[in-house]
Amino acid sequence: MMDYRKDENKYLRAKERVDELKKFYGNLTSYVLVITGLAILNYYTNGWSYMWFLWAAFGWGIGLIFHAIGTFNLNPFFGKDWEKRKIKELMDKDENQRKWQ
Repeated sequence: MMDYRKDENKYLRAKERVDELKKFYGNLTSYVLVITGLAILNYYTNGWSYMWFLWAAFGWGIGLIFHAIGTFNLNPFFGKDWEKRKIKELMDKDENQRKWQ
């Protein structure tokens, strides 16, 4: 019975990870397609005299960067590894306090 739960937990974590990756790559694909479309529209409306599509690329790009940081654990301060370590630290601390009470 114990192995079944471990396998089920592994499966659920893997499925969650795949869903995160799908969302990120969907966002990235949308970004590339929409910004490309805006660039083409920009070129045909006024040439490159004012490249207004870069404002959209910049704004959405910032959001995309933060999405990548969350998806690929690129934040060294508050990534998932930090979260796991902090949870373990707090659980150990709580356990030690209960021993002394």
